Amino acid sequence: MKLNPGLLALAVGAFGIGVTEFAPMGLLPVIADDLGVSIPVAGLLISAYAIGVMLGAPLMTLTTGRVPRRTLLIALAAIFTLGNAVAALSDSYGMLLAARIVTSLNHGAFFGVGSIVAASLVPPRQQAGAVAAMFMGLTIANVVGVPLATWAGDVLGWRAVFWGIAALGGATMAALRLTLPTLPAPARGNAMAELRVLGRAPVLGALALTVVGSSAMFTVFTYISPILREVTQASLGFVTAMLVTYGVGLTLGNWLGGRFADRSVDRTLIVTLAVLTLVLIAYATLMPSAIASAVLIFLWGVASFALVPPLQVRVMSAAADAPSLASAMNIGAFNLGNALGAALGGGVIALGLGYPAVALAGAGTSAIGLAALLLLRASARAQTCAA
Repeated sequence: MKLNPGLLALAVGAFGIGVTEFAPMGLLPVIADDLGVSIPVAGLLISAYAIGVMLGAPLMTLTTGRVPRRTLLIALAAIFTLGNAVAALSDSYGMLLAARIVTSLNHGAFFGVGSIVAASLVPPRQQAGAVAAMFMGLTIANVVGVPLATWAGDVLGWRAVFWGIAALGGATMAALRLTLPTLPAPARGNAMAELRVLGRAPVLGALALTVVGSSAMFTVFTYISPILREVTQASLGFVTAMLVTYGVGLTLGNWLGGRFADRSVDRTLIVTLAVLTLVLIAYATLMPSAIASAVLIFLWGVASFALVPPLQVRVMSAAADAPSLASAMNIGAFNLGNALGAALGGGVIALGLGYPAVALAGAGTSAIGLAALLLLRASARAQTCAA
């Protein structure tokens, strides 16, 4: 795919959103100390953002159906910029928490509408690759943006990080205005049409598959640091290196997922879910080995994010005549899967089953997703034959 300025602008926005979502994980000690709260209380800044994403996705999408797409994306980037500026100005925990919620409202709609816009900028056979190009900003945020924000927070203070992200939001607004063509609102865009499409069985099935796929990833990733420290007996430097390795795997997986999904969405999902299941089973067995862990963490990252472009395209295809709400809800489904996966992994640990069982739980979740996809395909074929 040739360099597309519009896709690049969308990827810059995705990068900023990714840093906004995940940077506080590395800034929690600094924020907690400065605002006089405990680490668990500071951690609610991350939970509040996730809840805001799930609530904001349908709210922003349903209320903006008649807004031209370029104008809407710029407005969503403005919310992102405002939220981060308020965060930088916060002098209390309550104000920072409110700023995080405001910032999160743009997340689902930006990725949902942005995915549709990205797909419209390229020929039909390159749509999955276009979605992957946008999401590349999110994966690069994990590799580069989050570690850089953590370093900047220690050196310059956490407020400087939010000022930097706000500046990135301003740059995103300018880039979107300069690179995207005039994009009118969908001709039949209205709230009732979007809600009717959301009730279709294929759309609900695609959203459920996203929840399961995301759960498989976060069942293990949420606890990767204690796994490496306690089972692999790794140093802090090795843990950091593995997080970067995982991020590189995410970036490669995102590219591969988009490339192969342009050939076949379902075949890409089947292969990726099967590989993810096998990798997590192998990781459960080989956790004590540092070398094996490094290889498997990289492959796990590749498989985890190779799911994202085909899952997004699958939802958009199932809701083709009114895709905005379904596309945005798919981003909420990712966040719901994150929460469910973290809860599943935590439950396994609480039961005293050990960290290898956490990886097996993730593999089991991935296998369930694979089985569900195969059943959906069989059902669709049966209906086609009957017709």
